[in-house]
Amino acid sequence: MKKLLILAAAIAFGVPASAQIYYQDATNVDMIRHTLRHEPQRREIILPKVNGYNVYKADLHTHSIFSDGDCTPKYRVREAWLDGLDVMAVTEHIEYRSMEKPYMQFLRAEISDKTKQEHKGVVSDLNLPVELSKKEAVAYGITIIPGVEITRTPETIGHYNALFTSDNNTIHAEDPMESIKNARKQGALIMHNHPGWRRKSLDMPEFEKKVYGEKLIDGVEVMNGSEFYPKVATRAKELGLFISSNTDIHNSTALSYAAGGHLRNMTLILAPDKSLKSLKEALKARRSIAYSFGALAGDEQLLKDFFVASVKFEILSKNANGTTTMWMTNNTSFDYYLRFGKGNMVEFPAFTTRKVTVNKAGELRFTVLNMWVEGEKNPEIKLKF
Repeated sequence: MKKLLILAAAIAFGVPASAQIYYQDATNVDMIRHTLRHEPQRREIILPKVNGYNVYKADLHTHSIFSDGDCTPKYRVREAWLDGLDVMAVTEHIEYRSMEKPYMQFLRAEISDKTKQEHKGVVSDLNLPVELSKKEAVAYGITIIPGVEITRTPETIGHYNALFTSDNNTIHAEDPMESIKNARKQGALIMHNHPGWRRKSLDMPEFEKKVYGEKLIDGVEVMNGSEFYPKVATRAKELGLFISSNTDIHNSTALSYAAGGHLRNMTLILAPDKSLKSLKEALKARRSIAYSFGALAGDEQLLKDFFVASVKFEILSKNANGTTTMWMTNNTSFDYYLRFGKGNMVEFPAFTTRKVTVNKAGELRFTVLNMWVEGEKNPEIKLKF
């Protein structure tokens, strides 16, 4: 009855009904609710199966209030689910935990000399953020990869994520090389984070030459937030490393991505399922693709396979001159940018269809301009019909 009265009043006074629609609360007879007030819903990202593998959307580099982030682990998990992710790594800094001192002051806890110095070691329980994230993830079906970030001077040493760790409290050592080795003793994979951050080039300092030379690095970020290092794709191929793209999120993805209408950075992992065992095996086998702000980077053949799996072709007509006109449909949530021959770029948005012409020899060639391999190279795809 109340709803009908409000609608009638809206019509009588010329107020748009859509701005006045309320409904009766299910239990409180003296309360009505507005229809536009609703629970947030997950943004589904549709991707194809590739070479028989599922494509899982992962962020392998995140931070919460337990290091220097703005959000709780509980929020991080919910945010990942809303953003369409399947997998999230929890990678708090070991050596840098800027929020630790304010928390201790809030609790009126005594700050020890050890804590005052460098916030190192096991003053804090570095496994707690992982456990809190795992607990929350149960309700959202998100796989949590346990990890931690080894954080040293970026210009001379760099930052490294240890992924698939078993005890974050036993990784730290004064020598960063020893920290990395401690993580590997646990069976962790080591990912080199944002390799060009706060540097003038991708030239390796002595520490990086040593850590790469001893084959202690398993993967590298070719994209981190808004940073993109095309040459890192070449490094990954030459050294047999998995490629990744991650948010390294400290604030909220609602601010850094959604506000501009963008999907968040993702590492696309090709695996049979999203168990820790399968995800780890996939990364070791280099079955990953980096995604950031509409661009994809990775192994050339893997990118080609991903694109081909993304589209469907259907014959429209055969012409008298021997050519064939076909429908080409993009069945994914990603936009593509193509160049046929030497023509101008054409946009191929998500879930759209365009006409293409196959030559007399039954061949269709085009370059995918928003895919990147080996420096600034874009893959050319050749299809036979």
